[in-house]
Formats: sequence, structure tokens, C-alpha cells
Amino acid sequence: MSSPSSSRRPLVGVSFKMYFDVPKTREYVDESISLLSSALPSLSKPTDIFVIPDFVTLSSVASQISSAQSPLLLGAQDVHSQDFGAFTGEVSPKVLSQVGVKFVEIGHAERRRYFGETDEDVANKAAAIANNGMVPLICIGEVSRPRNLDELSIDDVDAVVEECWRQIRPALEGMPSDAEVVLAYEPVWAIGKAEPASPEYVVKITKALRRRYNKEYVGADKRTDESMRILYGGSAGPGLFAKISQGVDGLFLGRFAHKPQAFIDTIKEIAGTN
Repeated sequence: MSSPSSSRRPLVGVSFKMYFDVPKTREYVDESISLLSSALPSLSKPTDIFVIPDFVTLSSVASQISSAQSPLLLGAQDVHSQDFGAFTGEVSPKVLSQVGVKFVEIGHAERRRYFGETDEDVANKAAAIANNGMVPLICIGEVSRPRNLDELSIDDVDAVVEECWRQIRPALEGMPSDAEVVLAYEPVWAIGKAEPASPEYVVKITKALRRRYNKEYVGADKRTDESMRILYGGSAGPGLFAKISQGVDGLFLGRFAHKPQAFIDTIKEIAGTN
């Protein structure tokens, strides 16, 4: 299966990174909850929607969501691989679970570049996340830029997928076979560049990743096609999802969606409207 199926729920979320302070976080979440409440009746498909604030505001955002009885789901930006211990400054996956976190982002290119996070680190964190009943959101992407972006050969696609698979396989192998996982794909070579990856490129790579996952894992154990969703984690704008929907199940947004209306508009694009 190489394109999204009706049984995989669309998924869209936004990370605040370290751009928001406490008042801005509260304002953003309140406005997003209000806008989403108004938009929900018009959405065509049931869609999972999440926000990822910083650690300090996780509990307060959880309270905002709960008080409003909003369908928004809560995410966290990182986690330690152990539930307890002498790890000063780290955050326990058990604590995140107790706060109400659903998705935990790991392996972001910034974490790898600035903090030396390795594929082994990501795998250990993914196992801890899954073992605490949450879903690892694993950021993946190739560092090397293919030479022929507009005319990718089968070998070119295979090389990109192989590079990404080295980031994915250790995590899958360390997780329970019935656990859900989300991959957020973005080519590292395209981050912050004037020439981003084209929609056609994204579709080719994400469809190939889906084929690789289904070939190696679906049917061999408890994993199913539905247990792995793929998001595009690059810069997004109006109309992007329609161009890449054959390869991905949704979008993982950054600064573009730091305005609540832009976030809600993207949700409408992904879920469709009646």
C-alpha cells in the first residue's frame, strides 16, 4: 500500500519549540481551542490534532484542553529514556504520561545537531515512550542531497530510504510490536534552504518509506499498515497538503502555524470540509 488509506486517521500538529512564553502559550491555546470548536462541525474526516508546548507549560495546557473538553491532543518536545533516576534536568516519560501527553517528539535535526542525539538514543526514547502508553513521533530525514532532484532514479530513492531507515529501524526493533509510531519526514539538506524539497520529491520518498515498512513489518508481527503514520515536517503553507497527500497522512507544523488561524486553516485542508 503506497498511498494513505481511509483507515489511517489524518494527523496534524504544531510545535511551539522555544518561541512562546507563558502568556503567549495560554493565549494561543485558548484561541486555537475556540477556533477548532467552531470548525469541528464542518470537518469531513475524523482527524487527530495535537499541540506541543514547552515542558514548563505542559500541565497548564493540559488543564486548558481538559477544561474546554477539546479534542486537542497534547505532545512533548523530548523525553529521557528512563522513567526514574539521577538524571538532573531531564524529563521522565512516566511523568509525561501522567500529565496526559499523547505524542512525544524525538530525534529532531536540532536535537541531533546541537545535542549529539544518536539513532540509539532515539531508539531508547521510543521504547520508553511506547512502554508508557504514548506514541513516539520520530523525526527523520536524509542529510545528503541527491544530485538529480528532478529526475530521481530508483537507486536515488533507495539511497534516501536506506539513510532514513537507519534512523527508523532501531526504534521499531526496540518498541512493542503492537505500538503505534509516527514518522515526521523532512530532508535535512532542505531545512532553511531557499530551494526546499519539491512536493513530488516528498511523495516519492514517503511512498517508498511506506512500502519499506509494509514489506518488513506488516504481517510479520502485530504491526499493521495503520500502526505507522507519516507526516511531512517541513515548512508548510496553504495548499501544500493536497500536493503531497499521496505520500503522507498529515503535517507536523512549525512557525507557519504559530498563528492560530493558520493552524486551523491547515487542519481544514487536511481533514476536508463539508
